[in-house]
Amino acid sequence: MEITAAMVKPVYSTPHPLVGEKVPLTVFDRAASDLFVPTVFAYPAPAPSNEALKEGLRKALAPYTHLAGRLAVDDRGRRFVHVNDEGVLVVEAALSADLSDVISKGMPAGNVDKLYPTLPEENVGAALLQIKLNRYKCGGLVIGIICHHHVADGHSMSTFFTTWASAVRAGKDFTFPSPPFLDRAATAVPRGTPAPVLDHWSIEFNRSGHGRSSRQYAVVPMDKIKNLTVHFTPDFVAELKARVGVRCSTFQCLLAHVWKKITAARGLEPEEFTQLRVSVNCRSRADPAVPMDFFGNMVLWAFPRLQVRDLLNSSYGRVVHAIRDAVARIDGEYIQSFVDFGAVADASGEELVETAATAGTMLCPDLEMDSWLGFQFHQMDLGSGPPCAFLPPDLPIEGLVLFVPSRATKGGVDLFMAVADCHAEAFEQICHSVD
Repeated sequence: MEITAAMVKPVYSTPHPLVGEKVPLTVFDRAASDLFVPTVFAYPAPAPSNEALKEGLRKALAPYTHLAGRLAVDDRGRRFVHVNDEGVLVVEAALSADLSDVISKGMPAGNVDKLYPTLPEENVGAALLQIKLNRYKCGGLVIGIICHHHVADGHSMSTFFTTWASAVRAGKDFTFPSPPFLDRAATAVPRGTPAPVLDHWSIEFNRSGHGRSSRQYAVVPMDKIKNLTVHFTPDFVAELKARVGVRCSTFQCLLAHVWKKITAARGLEPEEFTQLRVSVNCRSRADPAVPMDFFGNMVLWAFPRLQVRDLLNSSYGRVVHAIRDAVARIDGEYIQSFVDFGAVADASGEELVETAATAGTMLCPDLEMDSWLGFQFHQMDLGSGPPCAFLPPDLPIEGLVLFVPSRATKGGVDLFMAVADCHAEAFEQICHSVD
């Protein structure tokens, strides 16, 4: 296998006003996990050349200049994004295999972590966006991407991916879309006298030295965690929605279903409580609302919680209602309380440590749910069609669940989930049952 690596820098038609700026992380940025998030797409032949991909990247980066910067630390020990135009790392690999040797029915037949750049040992100073172009002898292509979560959430990166694909398709005819909203400070403005109405310690943050989560989860060797892939057809989703009995989203009905089934598979005691950690896009929920094209982080979490007995015996409609109630609490007042909390913590000099779980964590009896169903992966058309597969990286946390639009069937959903090895078989046996 031949490998080369180089930095790719934005090409500007006019100088970008943020270049050279040191942009402080917002309280939303600091609540995001301090890690690189992998994304892997596969394209059959014919795929665009590496030069076309890099040229499109240079153009697409211009309005998203944060991605070409670096994380740095100020004299108070706080991180910021240095918009210094150092560039995006692009690794090119030429492989002797065919793409069909790697992908079987849309699933990887090898280690997916070899398809994206090696995760940096130190996040500060590393390229915030890193891309690996895996070129197969058949002409197929796998694009492996890692991006640091402190610079952008999934909604933002979906928008960037779409812009990059547009630039590759258009070539010399590419015209810049409307620039994204980049004013990070405007998304987290505390009141004149910050007055958090909720205690956000142990919800979004822990105090330094107080552990990673308010709940005491076990940490196990990675070989005790099994990654599963489950496909839900459009007909199955339609049946679930009918069971709910009221209008609901695909995410809500599948969330209720998976919560029920994994709880049953885990064999939890009826008196025990189980809760979800559900990502909520706060752009439209903030008061005033933040533009949907804001590039950065604007996510908080809802925590639906039910007793195991109630969850297993409740109708789908009731479980969806519990999920909706929890999500509805992430409203303008909650978001302003969170922003004010960040301002109070900064003024007191307290260090904010995000509550995200670390690798090897067993979330049982709980789950963490992320939905990419609203992301425009079908718009990642580089000129010869959208990706033929989305390849999931190994999920390192038991109970972590990801919903992704299926490439196999329109309207279908693929579930990627990390389950304790001892519960995996039971879950697979019942995950398609609605009884």
